Amino acid sequence: MKLSTKEIMEIIPHRQPFLLIDTIEELEPGKRGVGRKCVTYNEPFFGGHFPGEPVMPGVLIVEALAQVGAVVILSCPEFKGKTAYFGAINSAKFKRKIVPGDVLTLEVEMIKQKGPIGVGKATATVDGALAVSAELTFAIG
Repeated sequence: MKLSTKEIMEIIPHRQPFLLIDTIEELEPGKRGVGRKCVTYNEPFFGGHFPGEPVMPGVLIVEALAQVGAVVILSCPEFKGKTAYFGAINSAKFKRKIVPGDVLTLEVEMIKQKGPIGVGKATATVDGALAVSAELTFAIG
């Protein structure tokens, strides 16, 4: 299952400039999802991070991963219309800079869930090379 930006916005409440995923390329509701983010020089954060050497902030890469995870879990009928909140970010590792022109592939696989609390294994890659990995805990509210 693929989702456009418009379809993503029907599932999660994020809007520009804070919607950090462009498409969902693969979706297994409640299990796994793969999203894409095309990083352009026009991103609002590049003006100050860093002038002369634009680098996407790591916290925004983690947020983009969380948004993919939110689409995965909120696409389940029992969570329709709800919001997914961060519960924890564990074992985050940043392996390379993300710069204008990069296309992030954002993958989240749910590894645990009990009621409205769950954990996802998240990875961001560029051209198959690992950029970021983390374990994300969410709470549905």
